[in-house]
Amino acid sequence: MSPKTLTLAQRSNFLPLTPLGYARWRERSLTLLSAQPFGLEREAGLFKALGRPQAGQRWLDVGTSTGFYAGVLAAQGCRVDAADISAGMLRQAAARAPSALISWHQVNLEQSGWDPEGYDGVTAGATLNETADPARLLGELARLLRPGGVVWLMYVTRAPGLTQLALTRLGGLYFPDLAWVSRHLPGLTLEHASQHGAVQFALWRKEEHTSSAVQGAKL
Repeated sequence: MSPKTLTLAQRSNFLPLTPLGYARWRERSLTLLSAQPFGLEREAGLFKALGRPQAGQRWLDVGTSTGFYAGVLAAQGCRVDAADISAGMLRQAAARAPSALISWHQVNLEQSGWDPEGYDGVTAGATLNETADPARLLGELARLLRPGGVVWLMYVTRAPGLTQLALTRLGGLYFPDLAWVSRHLPGLTLEHASQHGAVQFALWRKEEHTSSAVQGAKL
């Protein structure tokens, strides 16, 4: 996979050392970004309580990195397609979250036209901050979700100051606010949002009868 169309933040995932050190950063990142104790166990508990993954469901983990959400989902008995652009990240993820319920895929969902049957749920942890075209990525997530399914996002939201501006210009990072994200998830309704420091958690659900509503509007 060519990194030419990727942001600098995305391209950094192809460096040999990044996958080796990412899991350690991931364990500490939310505590640093939220300015409160926020380890992986707390994050997993919040997701499970709100996303309510159930055994037998099919989920997509976008930008899985070292497989945190994929592992949480598999532990709940879900079948998971875990996608990432970096083969090195996927190797680390498969070693850290070994499960017959997880299928690992080196793919950029923003560009691929990925088209399996609809998913019961989609997770993305900070992927939205790094992707080259966040609006396109969100549209793809909405498209891949079955009616009644949910999208769970964790990302760093917009904040005042020069730091985010510098990271945007130098690293290609993007820091959306909640209203912008909701506008780019067509046919989905926001069910939960909570912010902890700079960290935004949010859950959207796809409308059950989107097609019927559209047809009725045309009559």
